Amino acid sequence: MRRARLLLAAALGLVLAAGTASAQTGMRWLSQSQQASTQFPVESAAMDRMRSELNLRIERSEFQALGLNMADAFRLVRAGTFDVVSAQVGLAARDDPFLEGIDLIGVSTDMDELRSAVNAYREVFNARIEQRFGARVLAIWPFGTQVFFCNQPIRTLDDLRGLKVRSFTASMSALLERLGATPVTLAFPEVYPALQRGVASCGITSPTSANTGKWPEVTTHLLPLSVSGSVQAHMVNLAWWNRQTPAMREGLTAQFRQMEDAFWDLARTTNEDATNCSIGLPSCLRRAHQPYSMTLVQVSEADKARVRQIAEEVVLSDWAQRCARGYPNCAQVWNETVGRARGMAIR
Repeated sequence: MRRARLLLAAALGLVLAAGTASAQTGMRWLSQSQQASTQFPVESAAMDRMRSELNLRIERSEFQALGLNMADAFRLVRAGTFDVVSAQVGLAARDDPFLEGIDLIGVSTDMDELRSAVNAYREVFNARIEQRFGARVLAIWPFGTQVFFCNQPIRTLDDLRGLKVRSFTASMSALLERLGATPVTLAFPEVYPALQRGVASCGITSPTSANTGKWPEVTTHLLPLSVSGSVQAHMVNLAWWNRQTPAMREGLTAQFRQMEDAFWDLARTTNEDATNCSIGLPSCLRRAHQPYSMTLVQVSEADKARVRQIAEEVVLSDWAQRCARGYPNCAQVWNETVGRARGMAIR
């Protein structure tokens, strides 16, 4: 009798375990964050919360590990190859220039400006992604201020003339061309060897991305003139989203909102330490970032004004022309959203 009860209890336990496993929702998550990046702990913590609080079974993959190109991010989420995809918007916006309007070069040059622009564009940005790519945006966040790292001496923007500079958005390339530089489109993992081998003389990225990516090993001068915030987005395949219960969708919305806020906080706090470390200041905390001995170039008011001027005279009109080919009301929508928030207009 006792043996029969034990067998019955064991069988019941297996049934309950199977029921719990079957009740779990699977999510295939394609991430751009590598373990060495400062963004990895934020995303990893969000995944852990979703696993425990929402009973999600998350299978995480990385672009780099799978040999996938981040420029294909929107196509991958549209195809349902992955349920959730994170990507650098400007790099992936080759399929639809409208999306790049959230962070055009020279428009938002600090985190407060950028957040006002993102919030102004969020609704039309999400609507466009739903329409074109069958996906829903769950989080929009920045890597942080995008500044210049060069492997030769520079003092002002004039010194970029004739140099090959890493670019990752069309509007960034427009700025560089106006400065007399030659833009070289490179994904982040390609930049270090390009700087090392002389394929590029400078690169643009955030201080924390550069430091954790070891760019100071192959560059000497840092010009902390911000030209954008490198906006990223986490998107979910709409068909997968619509299969979830209202409770699951509500829970995911809350979790991704919490993760988005954490990413914005990270962008504000880590880049100062990354800069201090890259130029070898004693205030370098030596936690997330390593100390180097780069030369810090002072940003002039003239260079700040020049970036804004190029944005107004070149970047906005160039983007509006490219965007209008697939979205005739581009300029009007941008003026009513980001333009109004930033006090700029496409004319």
